Amino acid sequence: MANNSIKIRAQLKDNEITVKALMTHPMESGTRKDSKTGELVPAHYIQEVKCEVAGKNVMTAYWNGGVSKNPYLSFKFAGANKGDMFKLTWVDNKGESDSEEATIS
Repeated sequence: MANNSIKIRAQLKDNEITVKALMTHPMESGTRKDSKTGELVPAHYIQEVKCEVAGKNVMTAYWNGGVSKNPYLSFKFAGANKGDMFKLTWVDNKGESDSEEATIS
C-alpha cells in the first residue's frame, strides 16, 4: 500500500483519549464480481489493526472482508497523557502493512 494510508487524531479530554483514524484501503471481500470481466475480484482486506501508546497495546481489532472500503475507526481509552505518542498499525491478508504515529494533544 502507499505510504500515508492512515490519518490519525488522538485527543485527551476528561482523562480519556479519543482516537479517530481513517485508513485508505480497498477492503475487497473476494465475493464481488468485476462488472467488465465477470471474474471475482480477489480478496484484499485489512486483517489486524493494533494501537499502542509507549509500546503498550491499548487496542487490537481483527477484521475480515465485511468491513467497508477506506475504514474509519474511533474508540476511547484511558491511561495516557498529553504529549504521549500513539501508534496505529495494520496488516492485510496479502501481507502488506502500514503504520502511523500521532502525538496525543
